[in-house]
Amino acid sequence: MLESYKKYLNVAQKNKSLNKKFLEQLRKQRKPGLDQVMNRLHEAAFEEIDCLQCANCCKTTGPLLLSKDIDRLAAALKMRPAIFAETYLKRDEDGDDVFKNMPCPFLGSDHYCSVYEARPNACREYPHTQQRDQLQKLKITYENSLICPAVAKIIEQLKEFA
Repeated sequence: MLESYKKYLNVAQKNKSLNKKFLEQLRKQRKPGLDQVMNRLHEAAFEEIDCLQCANCCKTTGPLLLSKDIDRLAAALKMRPAIFAETYLKRDEDGDDVFKNMPCPFLGSDHYCSVYEARPNACREYPHTQQRDQLQKLKITYENSLICPAVAKIIEQLKEFA
């Protein structure tokens, strides 16, 4: 991971409690236009931050896999879904299907995803800062700020808009 990306994560770690309070207050304020602001910040952050230089999400955080994700991945790998699940998945404490091990078994040493076209929906949507209904996603945004340098940057810049 690039040093500049590590700096964003270090700031997020240092400001954990402040960021958590900030996002809780933002959620309570229910300011209009949050989706548009987050979208602009998302676009700007990802102009600077290249996921292929980081891949921290793929190294540390496993996605929740829905049955349609399992079917899609199994088909891409030319496996039966049951064999795919037996090979790669476990049930977590919430009863959700997740990868047995991290980093993601499909993450290459070059940070490319070997199943990119068939990747799980959670991976497609990550880090969720580009979606609608950001007020409902502020808790996951906080959690993702500790994993994704782009989200850490977004939160710092969001403080200027709030």
